Amino acid sequence: MTRLLFSLALLVLASNASASSSTSRLAAWGIPRGGSESTYSTQLETVKTSVLEAATDAIEDLRRKIVIESKIVSDFGAEADTICNKALEDFAKSAPDASDAAGASEYDRKLEQLEAALDAPLQVLYLRQLALLREQALSKYRVASKTTGASDYEAMLQADGQFTAAAEDATREGSDWDYSSERSYLQSVMTSVAESGKRATDIQLKSAQQHQTAMQFLQQQQQMIQQLQMQLYGQTSPWNIGVAYRIPDTNFNLQGSYQQGRGNIQLSCVPDEYAPFLGPNGFTNGVGPGNLGLSLNLSV
Repeated sequence: MTRLLFSLALLVLASNASASSSTSRLAAWGIPRGGSESTYSTQLETVKTSVLEAATDAIEDLRRKIVIESKIVSDFGAEADTICNKALEDFAKSAPDASDAAGASEYDRKLEQLEAALDAPLQVLYLRQLALLREQALSKYRVASKTTGASDYEAMLQADGQFTAAAEDATREGSDWDYSSERSYLQSVMTSVAESGKRATDIQLKSAQQHQTAMQFLQQQQQMIQQLQMQLYGQTSPWNIGVAYRIPDTNFNLQGSYQQGRGNIQLSCVPDEYAPFLGPNGFTNGVGPGNLGLSLNLSV
């Protein structure tokens, strides 16, 4: 598009020059001495287009890094200033001098147009750079709030400070570029993330409290059951005892137990599977380890 504008400007210049060649002698810049204001404006437009064409490569290089490669260009503001200042200097060196007040006014107007034409694409890249800086600061905030042990407030201050410093470096001096909107958006996102984390923590704490309350309730119920048992059966005995005795030469087994203040006696008929091991008649007479069992549990 820029090359097309440049070609159109050259065609206009050539047409004007050929129309006036029969009546006027051209000056060094193709402006007829004592020529019209429109001819001078055309010459300024040609110089402006040439300067823009020369600055296109530098702007395209920045666009490739920021937009295509998604890289943060350090000192973007300084590089943008360099591109604009060089273009304005080239225009001042190449443009013809104005011969009157009208020409001076036209010169200033073309100079402003040149700066605006350079500032517009650079500002678009500036906004894209701010978006990259915002995402970088947000990523550092999330890492700092989870791994460094810093509070959410401290992590937010660090991320905001890093973004502000980088945004200042990316801003052209004396321009109307502003990063306050991106900074406000970054702060709102960090606040939202902090609130979400706080809500998750509150839910975990609430769940832990509910679990603790349930455990306390179960403990209370268990204590109440124990108290009821003590009221029904008396004081719980600190010791338990059990006795088992097989009546000699019979299949009768006598068991007795004493537990929690209660006694229990049980008589059962159980064949002795180990009779061959207990004596020549299959049973051992009297009280011995073959037909007597004893267990004792003491509670301390």
